Amino acid sequence: MKKALISLLLCAAGALSALELPKVPFSPPQYICCRTTRPLIIDGNLGETDWQRAAWSEAFVDIEGDQKPRPRFNTRVKMLWDDHYFYIAGQMEEPDVWASLREHDSIIFYDNDFEVFIDPDGDTHRYYELELNAFATHWDLYLDRPYRDGGNPTFFWDIRGLQKGVVVQGSINQPGDADTGWTIELALPWAVLKEQAPEGRAPRPGAYWRVNFSRVEWRTRVENGAYVKLTDPATGKSLPEDNWVWAPTGLINIHYPELWGFVQFSSHPAGEKGGEFNVPEAEQIRWFLRQVYYRQRQLHRDTGQYAKNWSGLKLQLDRPAGCTWPPSLSAGPETWEALLTAADGKSAWHIRHDGLIWPTASQEERDRR
Repeated sequence: MKKALISLLLCAAGALSALELPKVPFSPPQYICCRTTRPLIIDGNLGETDWQRAAWSEAFVDIEGDQKPRPRFNTRVKMLWDDHYFYIAGQMEEPDVWASLREHDSIIFYDNDFEVFIDPDGDTHRYYELELNAFATHWDLYLDRPYRDGGNPTFFWDIRGLQKGVVVQGSINQPGDADTGWTIELALPWAVLKEQAPEGRAPRPGAYWRVNFSRVEWRTRVENGAYVKLTDPATGKSLPEDNWVWAPTGLINIHYPELWGFVQFSSHPAGEKGGEFNVPEAEQIRWFLRQVYYRQRQLHRDTGQYAKNWSGLKLQLDRPAGCTWPPSLSAGPETWEALLTAADGKSAWHIRHDGLIWPTASQEERDRR
């Protein structure tokens, strides 16, 4: 079953998939990640002073946002960092804690799970995914780009040096007892995460990365003393899982990195106010160009062609401050690229047909740096 699913995913990833437009406004959540004052013991217990001082995130919401009711059970996260690790703690309210998968790189979302997504440079390409169940069995994978853009996931990529711990508040796989939930604690090494980070290094204070968290929750019943998933009587198939996330995408697809949350790394120690995070102007420019990407995908779907100039897009958007107008746009039968240049000519932002977005600086500006 596992090999068959992986083969199916690889085939599906080989070409552009249909693009659904997100149905939420651009307002990703924000988290100020403070530094630890001493090394943490990664065992799933969050009793250490730094964890106690770290702020909880907002409660998770349904992945489709306000279109759906609030989750039945509460989920939230905390984050910390030091020179060696990005630390994550997750707390899941759960009256019936269960898991079945014990083999590394199993398809963990077949169980109730906790998931981490990290795009270090925010270009929507080259990002990481980590999933864990209540046994602390994990699946780690690397994606060169989202599936919608023909992404090719590397399923057997590993987060070398990953530390993990899970504590169950109650017992696991024991129907009828009084569970309250489970807690997860992670230490992800910068030595691995920096491979796709800006400048190929761990973040400096003040830097921010794009991050999201997800929780998969299945509805179950007890049968012969064990938990089994509820099924649809008409089809015999399992009922769809719930997907609860920190940053909603407005559709049942987490692989929209442009909508993930902002995590800013602060020099302040845990317990101190880590400063205020305001979305940088560059992110407004990225979001503007993302609207161009959405529109080009729609045009190609409907007409088989991409727009070759700004007027051909027929797109009404507010002009980004400090940029020349209109944006530059070039297109061929299967590719296109848009360019938005700063009014002073010192820098520009690009986006292309496969969704990659990146900045460039003029030669004069590169020489000055």
